[in-house]
Amino acid sequence: MMASLVALPIEPPLRAMDAASGRRVRLPRMAEMVANELRDAILCGDLTEVPRLEDLIARFNVGPPAVREAMRILETEGLITVRRGNVGGADVHRPTEDRVAYMVGLVLQSKAAELADVGAALRELEPLCAGMCAERSDRNKTVVPALRAVVAEQAAALGDHLLSIELTDRFHKTIVDSCGNETMIVVVGALERVWAGHASAVYRTDAPVPAPAIMKASLRDHERILAAIEKGDARVAEMAAKHLDATHAYMSTVDDRRMVTAATLHL
Repeated sequence: MMASLVALPIEPPLRAMDAASGRRVRLPRMAEMVANELRDAILCGDLTEVPRLEDLIARFNVGPPAVREAMRILETEGLITVRRGNVGGADVHRPTEDRVAYMVGLVLQSKAAELADVGAALRELEPLCAGMCAERSDRNKTVVPALRAVVAEQAAALGDHLLSIELTDRFHKTIVDSCGNETMIVVVGALERVWAGHASAVYRTDAPVPAPAIMKASLRDHERILAAIEKGDARVAEMAAKHLDATHAYMSTVDDRRMVTAATLHL
C-alpha cells in the first residue's frame, strides 16, 4: 500500500539560515526525506513491501542515487531487506521485541557488561511491573488468566527442570507484558530476554540440575505473586523483589561473572 507516500520537492540545500537564531542549520538530504517517508509508512503498517527502484523514483520524483541511499538507510536500521537482481524491491521487517533485545545485548556486550548487571536492573524494574499489574482495573480479565495458565503449566512440569525454567521465564515475561505501559514492556521486556537467553544457555550447559525443592519454592512464589495481583495488593512489588533476589542469587552461584553476549539471543 503506497497511499501515504508523496512526491518530494527538488533536492534542498544542505544548509539554510535559521530565522530566529541567524545560524546555519542542516536541512535533511533528499535520501533522508525518502527514508523518513518510507519508515513512517512501514511503522504505521501502511507499507508491507517496498516497490522496485523505478517505482520509487517515479513516486518521489527523485534520482536513483537518493532512492538507493534511502534503501541503505532503512536496511541498516533493519527495517528492510533489499532483494537483489531482476526481482527488485525489498521485504519489510517491522521492529520486534526480539530485535530490540538483540540490540540491547549488542550495546551491553560493547560495554563489557556482566549478566549480574542485567539482573540488578531487573530486580529494580520488574517489581514495578508487578505493581502495575495489580493496579489494573481489568487485571482479572487481562492479567490473571494469563498468569494462572503459566502457573498451572509450571505445576505440571515440576519433574522437567528445563521446561520448568522455560515456564519460569514465561511467568516473568507475562508480568512485564501485562503491566499496561508500552514503554516498560519494550524496555524491561528487552532486559528479560537478555537475562532469559543467558540463563537458558547456562542451565543447558554448565549448571547442575536445580533441586526439586528449589523448583517448588519458585512455583510457590509465583502462586503468591499471582494471588496478590488478583487481589490488587500493592505489596506484590515487594514480593516480586524478594522472589527475584532469591532466583538471581541462585543464578550467581552458578556463574556470577558471565558477560553479556548478544549471540545468546536468537532472532
